[in-house]
Amino acid sequence: MDPLAAKYLAVGIATLALWGIGIGLGNLFSSYLSGALRNPSAAPKVFGALMISFALTEALALFALLIALLLLFAV
Repeated sequence: MDPLAAKYLAVGIATLALWGIGIGLGNLFSSYLSGALRNPSAAPKVFGALMISFALTEALALFALLIALLLLFAV
């Protein structure tokens, strides 16, 4: 296999994590919205955990993007 093709293939595989993270964020916020609509009094208690989960998931997305860019430009 051509090394350039292998590099592009590795970048494509690394960016698959971004797609999965998008699905995870959708599930995260849809679950929060569903729970908040069922029990509105508990929504403020869970909001902090939602924001922490969101921040950790976004950090994972940034790390995956960083790996993809490093594979693309540094290797």
